[in-house]
Amino acid sequence: MPLTAAYDAHADWYEDYVSGRAAPYTRRSGELLASLLGPGAGACLDLCCGTGVRAGTLRALGWTPLGVDLSRGQLRHAAARLPVAAGDAAALPVATASLPAVACSLAHTDLPDYAAVLREVARVLRPGGRFAHVGVHPCFVGAFADWSDRPRVFVDERYADRSYTTQAWDPTGVRARVGAWHVPLADLLNGLADAGLRLVRAMESGPGGVADVLGLLAVKPV
Repeated sequence: MPLTAAYDAHADWYEDYVSGRAAPYTRRSGELLASLLGPGAGACLDLCCGTGVRAGTLRALGWTPLGVDLSRGQLRHAAARLPVAAGDAAALPVATASLPAVACSLAHTDLPDYAAVLREVARVLRPGGRFAHVGVHPCFVGAFADWSDRPRVFVDERYADRSYTTQAWDPTGVRARVGAWHVPLADLLNGLADAGLRLVRAMESGPGGVADVLGLLAVKPV
């Protein structure tokens, strides 16, 4: 599938969305990212940085954020928040073993081959480097999950469907606009292991007792 920047057509809407209607979710997922990544020094790649909303979180931890995203529309907003470059997450414009940290927040379902992205993360990390993943929970968020009757969530057989779709229970949300690739939990964990990254910690967050966000911290072995 050719690379397309699906967010280009929605960049201005998304900039308003994450700081407006979705602000509580943005804040909560950012707190999860901070808890996982922890304090540090040096460059942290904000992988698929979007509009750069995580730049402040990374700086508060002591990191120097650098952003990469395919969407130049989103980068128009991100450039005011951190240094950015346009690039493919599966072929990063970053030198091998050059970074002490990489963070990827709420982006894995935007990528057609997250396993390939994880291999790139492993390539650019220094030995001992940290990778923090925060994303929609693969077990409870996707076209297969209906959240319209909270706090109950209905999950159906489409959990096994990894194909791209714009189907979503909320027709006004992000996924109805830009679509998503589903990455089941086993695929996500196996992708980390196959890339040579070691899982250190997992965290979940969600309203009403059902997790809608999953966070993972992994390290590149020394």
